[in-house]
Amino acid sequence: MTRRTKQVGELLREELADIIRREVKDPRVGFLSITRVEVSPDLRTAQVYGSVLGTDEERQKTQDALHSAAKYIRFHLKPRLRMRQIPELVFHDDRSMEYAQQISDHMAEIRRLDAEMARRARNVDSGESGDEGRE
Repeated sequence: MTRRTKQVGELLREELADIIRREVKDPRVGFLSITRVEVSPDLRTAQVYGSVLGTDEERQKTQDALHSAAKYIRFHLKPRLRMRQIPELVFHDDRSMEYAQQISDHMAEIRRLDAEMARRARNVDSGESGDEGRE
């Protein structure tokens, strides 16, 4: 991505989050965070990645609502952006934050098990040295 497409993507991310929060009144839209926007080099299309908090059914309903509201959202983008052409919006479900949370949970579990094993090893070592002293 070029500097220009990155700038446009970041601007779109901010504006889309605001428009979806304030203007889109569809009850199917759940708790949504726009995680990133990737704009094509010709600035004609934007891949919008959003993370939805909730069940798979709620995620799907939110995606359906966003797909049906895409033209409405583009209409509200026009006065906010100083661009000749507003990109076509393609919405995607982004589960990277959920995946990152799973990795974090697994790492915490590994640290907990490692600490437990180290504690057991210290107890075994101290137990063996205590037995030798008694004989």
